[in-house]
Amino acid sequence: MVSLRERLLRAGVTVAYLAPQDVNDPSVFDDHVDAAVRAFQQERGLIVDGAVGPETDRALNEAQYSLGDRTLQLDDQDPLRGDDVSRLQHNLSRLGFYYGHLDGVFGSGTHHAVVELQQSLGLAPTGVVDRETIAALARINKNITSSKAFSLRDYHRLERASSALRDRCVVLVPSPAAGQQPPAGAPADFPVRAGEVTTDVAARAASLLAEIGADPVLVAAVGAAPVRGGQAVRTVPDPAPVLAEHPEAVVLTLHCDWNRTEAAGGLASFYWGDVETHEIYSPIGERAATLVLKEMVARTGALDLGTHPRQWSLLRAAGAPTAWLDLGYLSNAADRAALAGTEHRSHLAEAIVFGLQRMYLLAEEDHPTGTMRLDDVAGYNGG
Repeated sequence: MVSLRERLLRAGVTVAYLAPQDVNDPSVFDDHVDAAVRAFQQERGLIVDGAVGPETDRALNEAQYSLGDRTLQLDDQDPLRGDDVSRLQHNLSRLGFYYGHLDGVFGSGTHHAVVELQQSLGLAPTGVVDRETIAALARINKNITSSKAFSLRDYHRLERASSALRDRCVVLVPSPAAGQQPPAGAPADFPVRAGEVTTDVAARAASLLAEIGADPVLVAAVGAAPVRGGQAVRTVPDPAPVLAEHPEAVVLTLHCDWNRTEAAGGLASFYWGDVETHEIYSPIGERAATLVLKEMVARTGALDLGTHPRQWSLLRAAGAPTAWLDLGYLSNAADRAALAGTEHRSHLAEAIVFGLQRMYLLAEEDHPTGTMRLDDVAGYNGG
């Protein structure tokens, strides 16, 4: 517990009586530690539950470093991760050297951006972010302004996109394969129940996408997930090789939610972005999350809980535009009953297809929300 207090302090959390020397027994998880954990989770766009689960623990580890605390360099076997890497990527993106996701991982893209920076500044192009490189960055950083260079690649992909979904790779990740921890207070059987719903909806959506000539990939945690309609849908245990093969792919991760209050219900979606500034880190992910949610609401009549930015690892780790879809609350009687029905699940699956199709349409070609039909989609895809 003393270590947790120190980690929270190094992460920049300021809560009274958090420092070990300020309390009688620093080994106790008291109200001050709880408040500090919740403040950290709120700042990072995590689920605010006061529990230091894997997601919060990972974020705390990343928050231990500021740029300049350590030397940064490429390590293919065990890549460096942390806030210092995120800050480096942000600075490089503002200078136009880095166009990838701000994922806080020092990978090959970050390495090449550092080499290019060093070459432009007349430094030895080692790719190692040492004191000399950081000092050079500090000197020029005051003269640059944000250009959102890290999102230019996504915008460029949208501009180059045709209106067809045919041949587009769409990776569907139901909750069992996503590795998400169950929401706080959820019963022991929640993962099984959520997994059955999300896997079925994902399989239905995959079948529809295959029917129109798209290239859906279903991610299954164990074994092959069921596929409806006899369509040829790839099922893989790990999406990484698929995403390496298809850099233009879109990832949709499907989930159910739970709340201690039974009245909570409805549909929500999330994309990779900043909670405080609402800055969009993945424009395609944001667009997919927005349009699919609109279609789901229009076709099911469920409550619209909105589209929100988050910095969850599931939204940024794939290295591809990702949208998180919450299909409803299993703690809500109405949502639970609806999700048990095949018609409701079919509407959700159709909404995924129609939302994705609308994402690639030009404004003059677009249909009003909730009015597109499978024949329309087939028309855009040569059917």
